Amino acid sequence: MTCGDCKTSVEKHIGGVEFVTNVEVSLEMEEVTITLEHPISIDILKKVLPEKFNLFEKSYKSRIQDISSISEKEQEVSKVKQLQPLFIILFYLATTVIFLNYKDWNPKEMMFDFMGLFFIVFSFFKMLDLKNFPTSFSMYDPLAEKILFYGWVYPFIEIALGLMFLVRFELNIALYVTILILGITTFGVTKTLMNKKNIQCACLGTALKLPMTEATLIENALMLSMSIFLVLS
Repeated sequence: MTCGDCKTSVEKHIGGVEFVTNVEVSLEMEEVTITLEHPISIDILKKVLPEKFNLFEKSYKSRIQDISSISEKEQEVSKVKQLQPLFIILFYLATTVIFLNYKDWNPKEMMFDFMGLFFIVFSFFKMLDLKNFPTSFSMYDPLAEKILFYGWVYPFIEIALGLMFLVRFELNIALYVTILILGITTFGVTKTLMNKKNIQCACLGTALKLPMTEATLIENALMLSMSIFLVLS
């Protein structure tokens, strides 16, 4: 479209179509914006226009979908990158346990070693910023939310459990306490994820900024499963 006559012609022909309530023509952009009361086929609009005009729909939808898809992929990559310290720590723990038990391949002993090292290492990271840990922990742990003191002593409970598993001291007590505290935390994590709240996970304290994700749930579920298995066996 190059002149006022073109503009008038397009507005006249399209404006006369049923369900069209408004037509705005831009000569500079060579575009027409049409407001409709009800969706109609673009073929109907093409038929009412003079032959010299070619009408096609702009593909905003596909562009938006592409942008949305890219954004989701970037978020996933960012989430994985943020969780990288957690994956590295779990890998190191598993590798250490394998080397400690490769001569005598005993699954139960390996579980005790893994759980002991798990609690010791994770309590260490909580100790790095003990002042802020209770507040962060109370954001998703139901008991820490009700009793702030529980958040303060939780890292020390982990140290005690870790040592009990490693030296094989009162294992039944250690297992039952593990099931209790991790059961409470897992319930809170599940509730947080279901409500789609975007909060920080305190599993590695507050020194490392980890997002609350399904990985946190899997981590707790793994420890719970091992504890229940060892109790039953």
